[in-house]
Amino acid sequence: MRHLSLLFNGLAKSLYSGRGKLSGIDCGREAADELAREAKKNDMILKSSGTVRCEGSNSFVSVFSQRGEKGVNQDCSIVWEEFGCQEDMIFCGIFDGHGPWGHYVAKAVRKSLPPSLLCNWQEALALAALVGDKKLCQFDIWKQSYLSTCAAVDQELEKHRRLDSFHSGTTALTIIKQGELMVIANVGDSRAVLATTAEDGSLVPVQLTIDFKPNLPQEAERITRCKGRVFCLHDEPGVHRVWLPNGETAGLAMSRAFGDYCLKDYGLISVPEVTQRKIINRDRFIVLATDGVWDVISNEEAVQIVSSTKERGKSAKRLVKCAVRAWKRKRRGLAVDDCSAICLFFDSSPP
Repeated sequence: MRHLSLLFNGLAKSLYSGRGKLSGIDCGREAADELAREAKKNDMILKSSGTVRCEGSNSFVSVFSQRGEKGVNQDCSIVWEEFGCQEDMIFCGIFDGHGPWGHYVAKAVRKSLPPSLLCNWQEALALAALVGDKKLCQFDIWKQSYLSTCAAVDQELEKHRRLDSFHSGTTALTIIKQGELMVIANVGDSRAVLATTAEDGSLVPVQLTIDFKPNLPQEAERITRCKGRVFCLHDEPGVHRVWLPNGETAGLAMSRAFGDYCLKDYGLISVPEVTQRKIINRDRFIVLATDGVWDVISNEEAVQIVSSTKERGKSAKRLVKCAVRAWKRKRRGLAVDDCSAICLFFDSSPP
């Protein structure tokens, strides 16, 4: 992959010319897509349940997904080792589709988001170098790249000729781990929870993302301002949904998502919340999981389950299995949701 790495990194020197006029964007995306194909060919991309022991870093990843009782599994995930040909970089993403075409939408976003992010990252690096802005830090460049990427992916999805995403969509929770820097981008109601060590030696959870539900004050305000409505149905107390101004169609239980174009004019957005975390020695692992897990498992329980699993390779599976059992115990009579989890450990072997 060395020739691809040189080609891709060389784009940072050629994307911008003259007075900042952008050139070579298509070439950049083609190079990023080719990187994805080569990474998959070389078994550096995992898109199913399994494990990844990252070469060039101390990271270890466990992934597991289980179909619920509502039909086809609309969850999917990706782990990309040496993201962008960088040995110290890894990309993890988890996606939760919804609606009739949700499983297709989730896989479409999983396919397009990582290479698009790589392309936008290189463009942001090139622009920062061109203007000589030394104040731009790694996180600023990643945040700018994520904002551009999510906007482009949503537009691309809307124009997809073979995919009906008018009444279907997906969440997207992704992280970039670049050395000690971790960048988290969240669209929807999946959740990232960090396990870190307290002063007394116990593991404690730190929630790194917001579950973007329609009843959150800032989300509800935006939806209402756009003429959308937020309320619960009588048979779903506590489940707030976004509704069209008239009628009771298209009730969506989240305020941010890719797709769902029937609601995009009424307050639903695909803008990610992008945050950062500098990994310190006390930090042990991070859990990314879809709402099927968090609906029945607390942050504290998730950290305890993962940390107490003897084989790290089975940690995500054990967490999901615990969630499925909790559904049947706590929510009798309701169909179990799809449950998926990614556990990213910051050291390759247990202490």
